[in-house]
Amino acid sequence: MTGLVGAKRLDPGDCLLDQLIAARDGAERLSEEELVSLAVLLLVAGHETTTNFLGNAALALLQRPAESDRLRQNPDDVPAVLDELLRFDSPVSTATFRYTTEAVTLGGVDIPAGMPVLVALGAANRDPVRFPSPDLLDLDRDAAAHLGFGHGIHRCVGAPLAKAEAEIALRAVLTRFPGIRLAVPSDRLQWRRTRLVRGLAALPVVV
Repeated sequence: MTGLVGAKRLDPGDCLLDQLIAARDGAERLSEEELVSLAVLLLVAGHETTTNFLGNAALALLQRPAESDRLRQNPDDVPAVLDELLRFDSPVSTATFRYTTEAVTLGGVDIPAGMPVLVALGAANRDPVRFPSPDLLDLDRDAAAHLGFGHGIHRCVGAPLAKAEAEIALRAVLTRFPGIRLAVPSDRLQWRRTRLVRGLAALPVVV
């Protein structure tokens, strides 16, 4: 991102990043570190997460033709199943690091104050106490309490936009391409190797 900012300074355009650079270089309302950090945040939170959610959701549905057919025949049901699709295979399976402000015991483990803690959101979304038969994709499940968007003051402010984008995309794919299917066996799909975002390197399909 630092390299892209430098390239944009040499050959500016009119995109959002150009406007952020102008804000930084003009009135110096952003430090260089803040500029790069904000640009990375917008890329990951505003693009990478939604892109990978669409891939994960499409794969889950393509692996379950009955569920795909159900939504294809009733596309108005798509908004109601987004939470379950997010719970089932969220693009963000771990939170960013948190730090304990005081000593705490979790699951019988003592954690001193000031220690980093990594919350496994994906594991919480598969908690059988909260979500019975968690490994089952159940489009009738009330999964509104999933942690795919975080929780409380850390809940993603872009959640409504992400769900709107997902609704539009999934509805369009299902209705425009009734014969869509995987082009390769599921076990040949490759997953991206990243710590924060879970998603496919590619989703080959036949339409």
